[in-house]
Amino acid sequence: MKTLSILGSTGSIGTQTLEVVRSHPDQFRVVAISGGTNLNRLREQIKMFSPKLVSVKTKELAEELRREVGSRVTIVYGEEGLIEVATHPDANFVVTAVVGSIGLRPTIEAIKVGKHIGLANKETLVSAGHIVMDLAKKHQIPILPIDSEHSAIYQSLNSEKKEQVRRIILTASGGSFRDKTREELRNVSIQDALKHPNWSMGAKITIDSATMMNKGLEIIEAHWLFQMPFDKIDVMIHPESIIHSMVEYVDRAIIAQLGTPDMKVPIQYALSYPDRFELKQEPLDLTKIGSLHFQKPDFRRFPSLKMAYECGKDGGTMPTVLNAANEEIVAAFLAGKVPFIEIESFIEKVLDQHLKISNPNLEEIMEADQWARKMIANLLK
Repeated sequence: MKTLSILGSTGSIGTQTLEVVRSHPDQFRVVAISGGTNLNRLREQIKMFSPKLVSVKTKELAEELRREVGSRVTIVYGEEGLIEVATHPDANFVVTAVVGSIGLRPTIEAIKVGKHIGLANKETLVSAGHIVMDLAKKHQIPILPIDSEHSAIYQSLNSEKKEQVRRIILTASGGSFRDKTREELRNVSIQDALKHPNWSMGAKITIDSATMMNKGLEIIEAHWLFQMPFDKIDVMIHPESIIHSMVEYVDRAIIAQLGTPDMKVPIQYALSYPDRFELKQEPLDLTKIGSLHFQKPDFRRFPSLKMAYECGKDGGTMPTVLNAANEEIVAAFLAGKVPFIEIESFIEKVLDQHLKISNPNLEEIMEADQWARKMIANLLK
């Protein structure tokens, strides 16, 4: 039986992970969870899964929850609380499903104490891929991707020789505004941006999908996960989100992983690997879909993709700054402080002013992260 710690149990990936757990009670047991500020959902999860440890965002929330659950559950908070969840001695597998670079330190600490990782927090590898992957190699810790695209690549690479890969192809839905021109984006609303045509995701990731920054971050994540140079990582817009990604080999054979757009598929694959368990959902019927469509992304239409490739190739602290600036400006957009069309220009201004550190340690990465956030705050003023 796998015993799980789940970072971000109240979010989209976290709640779907718990649905998978509930479907296979003889295979998985939850021992620790973190849930930010959503006490209502945490109460339900505590009642249903009886974790030993629960982390929330603040001391005040911890005290409120502690009064309700008493001594039967240990309640902690803040970043140190996340680390306690990630390193719980009774867990052997950690699902990192928090959004943003806050997932970095808990993931690192989990690797250090030998936990296997199910990675849904792409910002961890974007911000500090060289540190995380070196640490995973040193401790012989497998990192199983939970992003649908990276799970597809992982499955398409299975048992093949990596040196015979010609390229990997990340597919992208194109997001909420894939059919709009840059000019047509000037007056789009927050509500419009949050209407993803295919996937049910959290607000931040849905906005990243609309700007294609989500795909940009996935490019950098793929570089680290699969040790693949950036010139062997391509992106293809695929509006139906049926082919989740592909790998092309030197003999021109292409292996792809297909399925309905349901995140429980890659979540369960990461949890059950190397086995596959039954998943009760509607099967993919290509005869009903009829046809699939593909197109090359236009970097002028989606400047986030161009920035991600450039930052990834530059390396050092550039991807850290890209990610942190994006997190802050997306939060500003969701708060109604900036129009959608200006998201990329704010990020670009921060990148232009950053003095790269080529081989940063963790402290330098965290400093670059905070610098980028302050720069966005200053620009918003």
